[in-house]
Amino acid sequence: MRYHINPSVLSGNATIPGNKSGTARGVVFGALADGDSTLYNPLTNLDSYSIVKMMTALGAEIDTSDDREWHIKGVGGNLRVPGCVLDAENSGTGFYFALAIASLIDGYSVLTGDYQICYRPAQPMIDAINAMGGVAFSTRNSGTAPIVVKGRIKGGEFSMPGVNSQWMTPFLCACALAENDTLIHESNLLEHPYVDMTIGMLKLAGIEVENRNYDEFFVKGGQSFKPFKYTLPGDWGTSGYPVIATAVTPGSKVTFHGLDLNDFAGEKAFVQILKDMGCTVDVVDEGRGGITVHGTDALKGIEIDCSGTPDAVPILSVLGCYAEGKTVLRNIGACHLKETDRAKSIVEELSKMGARFDDSDSDTLVIYHSKLHGADLNGHHDHRIVMASSIAAMNADGPSTVSDAEYSAVSFPNFYELMKSIGASIDRK
Repeated sequence: MRYHINPSVLSGNATIPGNKSGTARGVVFGALADGDSTLYNPLTNLDSYSIVKMMTALGAEIDTSDDREWHIKGVGGNLRVPGCVLDAENSGTGFYFALAIASLIDGYSVLTGDYQICYRPAQPMIDAINAMGGVAFSTRNSGTAPIVVKGRIKGGEFSMPGVNSQWMTPFLCACALAENDTLIHESNLLEHPYVDMTIGMLKLAGIEVENRNYDEFFVKGGQSFKPFKYTLPGDWGTSGYPVIATAVTPGSKVTFHGLDLNDFAGEKAFVQILKDMGCTVDVVDEGRGGITVHGTDALKGIEIDCSGTPDAVPILSVLGCYAEGKTVLRNIGACHLKETDRAKSIVEELSKMGARFDDSDSDTLVIYHSKLHGADLNGHHDHRIVMASSIAAMNADGPSTVSDAEYSAVSFPNFYELMKSIGASIDRK
């Protein structure tokens, strides 16, 4: 399926769907709780359903029949040996969480995913499981899926590289159910907002984690997950696509609902980033009363620290193309480890439109003001590349097409409908 996009002027109101990372954590923590939990405003995307299927295979009962609220009957830590391969499909978050949770089972589990997941590195997690008394190995001896795991881990002490918080945060969850205490050492941990979200939601489920200045994390063993009720806020990461589309299309004005500046998400920085670049952004009641973005052709390039927002690199690259001077994205290392090397992918696609970059430093991306033209773009089977490329096309000179349009449903199931509702000239077929 392809998106067909023409230059657009956007207006109206848009409600941002529920938080993707929060939905994933809510499903996992609810599956481990002893009792019934409820998630309100869950994100009904492909990744969420992939995680639901894996948690169901481990014994949880999850009712997703109502898109407004999901009901989870947890196993209380009494996980069963899965009768099937745990398939994360395209969910990196789900794959890494399931890998850690499988180490709690006294029996063998096999974990895999689609072709992108099968090339995402997991060796630090394999090493950690083995260090804590479990057994884990890659069937290809490559540190990637398929991975075989056998528990139970006992807890202990190990170190993790900090470039990808997705390797460490699942153990904050799993180690709480280990017999002994666990101390995790981190080396230059990035993505602090995701860690804060994990710890905050664990506390909601009755689990205590001691964060020692993001250098060490102490998790007491023998804890138990308690059932909870949680309303998912709007997803700031998802908001970036329509928000930045509005900002870079002169004459546009859209009010966004469902967002809260008190959220954990690092992407809430979008508001300040746009203001710093010269965009008018009106915020009512910390976002709860709406956030109105005014499109402009007078954006100015700035430096942006992406250590807490690696998933935002593609859409921030689009923003940089429309800003005078140059925009510098720093600390982008984690974005190389996602479904694709996202820095490489977005540079490749935007360059087809006339964008100019300096990507000689793997941890920094420099984007120069560029006059973009329409082009035939490749979505790389990556939801964030598909959507960022589509947004770039909305202020380009001439029409564009973007392949792999269906992948936007991985994180933003109503991307097409929402963009159409605020006036985007976008079709799919």
